[in-house]
Amino acid sequence: MNLQPIAHIHSPFPEKFGVPRQSGLIEDLRAEVVFLPEFRVREAFRGLEGFSHLWLLWQFSQSPQGKWSPTVRPPRLGGNQRVGVFASRSPFRPNPLGLSCVALEAVNDQDPQGPKLLVRGADLVDGTPIFDVKPYLPQADCRPEATGGFAQDTPWAELQVEAPPALWETVPPETRQALAAVLAADPRPHYHKDPNRVYGMSFAGLEVKFTVDGPILRVQSIQKSS
Repeated sequence: MNLQPIAHIHSPFPEKFGVPRQSGLIEDLRAEVVFLPEFRVREAFRGLEGFSHLWLLWQFSQSPQGKWSPTVRPPRLGGNQRVGVFASRSPFRPNPLGLSCVALEAVNDQDPQGPKLLVRGADLVDGTPIFDVKPYLPQADCRPEATGGFAQDTPWAELQVEAPPALWETVPPETRQALAAVLAADPRPHYHKDPNRVYGMSFAGLEVKFTVDGPILRVQSIQKSS
């Protein structure tokens, strides 16, 4: 079977650091799915606007290709306990494929590069290749009785974000809420606990630096990316 990308996503994340750990965690995050020219056929999108959510099948394109491990150290377990790769969502898999559920905000068929899909809640790096788009079917895909294994037993705690008001004023209003949510979700590797370490994150054309001390994330600076 020969897989080929049908689209790429345009998201606020030029690199992996800061990307939400799962799709749907931060609904304020907006992204565009832009299709390759041969797939910009309007008939292929007929009826899609009737669905509120979509599945995206994509490639872990920033992970080393051809390398996988039968066991991995999930960040949720602090990076020091191994589980089987098939009990995880690690990118180091036999086939580096990811699956994300996103909210469909609109189908833009007026853009010269359209039809484009405007989505919310994506957990993908900018430029990630997408192999397929499928509608989310609540009557089939939702399982309220499902259990989440070790991921359910070790939930993430949301951080309290503190920043001088003058810094927030430098962030475009349409980006402010999403950036705050990304920071509150703790973009650090789960096992990093150094309160003196200054972290840097690229987001929507901005370079954000911050420290984390216990449950408090303090923004140190926000500057436009060079």
